[in-house]
Amino acid sequence: MAILGMIGFLAVLAAVYAPQFWVGHTMRRHSTERPDFPGTGAEMAEHLVERFDLGGVGVEMTDKGDHYDPEARVVRLSEANYRGANLTAVAVAAHEVGHALQHHRGERGLALRQRLVSVAMVTDRIASIFFIAAPVLAVALRAPGALLGMAVIGIGLLGVRVLVHLVTLPVEYDASFNKALPILREGGYLGDDDLAAARSVLKAAAFTYVAGALMSLLNLARWIRVLR
Repeated sequence: MAILGMIGFLAVLAAVYAPQFWVGHTMRRHSTERPDFPGTGAEMAEHLVERFDLGGVGVEMTDKGDHYDPEARVVRLSEANYRGANLTAVAVAAHEVGHALQHHRGERGLALRQRLVSVAMVTDRIASIFFIAAPVLAVALRAPGALLGMAVIGIGLLGVRVLVHLVTLPVEYDASFNKALPILREGGYLGDDDLAAARSVLKAAAFTYVAGALMSLLNLARWIRVLR
């Protein structure tokens, strides 16, 4: 039983961290500078913002990871992708501009995600306090009903974050394969030899949130076990 438990534990760890490892590996694999590229990731983003007439959308460098901020209306790229003239930088820039296009067109998926993110920011703050206090309260109250109530609260708090991740995944997929890839292909920005590699980078960009989603589901499963 102990061996089966260890195998199960390792399988869970692999399921949670394998996507994160694969994303990082894919991004690094295609980050070699390309002298034949006419510009950097930042210049690609700025060009696409102008091409699609996304008035008011800016492009900035950040140390908090590549993302599009709908509130500030800014495409933010990591330093490597902002300054880099390589396949990863160009593909990631197109992906983040894909989110700006979603916002510009008022697409429901992105709007729903933003509303849920606002709720999740509140529930995450509550959860950080709750998960510290829960063990102490369980010992102090010494009542099965109290433990059951805390488990229900924990599931509810974690459920919001799981919902955010589930809504995020199709939004990310759309930004990569319904926005960025057609832009790169139909605009002639990449040759045929590079498009297959760009697809891998865009898949990695879309899967950035998979590890977080799996971790949230794992935490939720732990609380569900308390109720059983």
